[in-house]
Formats: sequence, C-alpha cells, structure tokens
Amino acid sequence: MDFYRIGDKLISTEKAVRTLERIFQLRASGMSQQEVANRVGCDRTFISRLETMAEVRKGGSLAVIGFPLANVEEIKQVCDTLGVEYTLLLNDKERWEFVESMSGQQLLNWLMELMSDMRLYDNVIVIGSDMRIRLAEAILGDMVIGLEIGKSPIKEDIYISPQKLTQVITTIRGVMP
Repeated sequence: MDFYRIGDKLISTEKAVRTLERIFQLRASGMSQQEVANRVGCDRTFISRLETMAEVRKGGSLAVIGFPLANVEEIKQVCDTLGVEYTLLLNDKERWEFVESMSGQQLLNWLMELMSDMRLYDNVIVIGSDMRIRLAEAILGDMVIGLEIGKSPIKEDIYISPQKLTQVITTIRGVMP
C-alpha cells in the first residue's frame, strides 16, 4: 500500500483509487453528480472537475504504440481492422534491435520526431509499463490513453488481449465493436 505524508495527514493511494472508481461507477449507473457527491461526501463541483480531468476525447485520429508485446501481429490486425491511423508495435527482441541499430544521436532525433508526430493525433493509446505510460502522459498530456501491461522494467514479451484493445478503440471512436 502506498502512503504519502502531507502535513498531519497520511494519504492512502489505494483508498483514493477505490473512491475514484466508486464515483465513476455511481455516475455510470445513472446517478447525478449531486447524488454521487452526497453519497461519497464531497462537493458536486469536485465530481464535475474529476470527470473533466479524466475525460477521453471521443472520435478523431488515433495512434497505438506498444511494446514489448507477445502478440504483435494479432494486435496489428486489430488496429488495421479498426482503422487506426498509426501503429508502432514491437516485441522485446524487435525493440532492442531497433534501439541498437541507431547511434544515440539518431535515436534521440527519432524520439523527438515521434513525439512531434504523436501530437498530430487526437488520441494515442500507449501499451507498456507504468513508467512508459507516465512518461508519455508527461510529454503528450491528456491525449494519452494508457494500457499498462506491467511494472517497469518489463524484460519479456507480454500478451495483450485483442478484445480489450478492440473495446478501448471502439469506445474512443464512439462505435460498438
């Protein structure tokens, strides 16, 4: 369990996450912002701000970046079928071969270009470790939708459910699978 000491308060991240999940579940079940606020003991404006902070843009262009994946071809097929405009999917071996094929300067230039290119998309799904997702969010902001496949460092290929990715993409696109 992660705790933070803030002044005289001891804050539990697990409790905060459980509360956020409860708020979203209650809102998704049809309760109004005011009803949820009353139920969890906060102001209605907090619920509104929370929804705004967590909102994902629907529709628009989409990129998917993921590594190290055990089922690259299967995930590429999902992306192709659903009309994803840009995909960069690698297994662990491909990832390291790619990195080792460039000088440090070439790799840095490529990464800078990739970050610039990703800003052209409305949403970027990042499939990767907790650290990689946080880094993408820090660089690209709220356009990032993270699908965490493990804690960093990930040293082996990880299987991601094609159905889960399909659900995320179709939800973003505003269409049913």
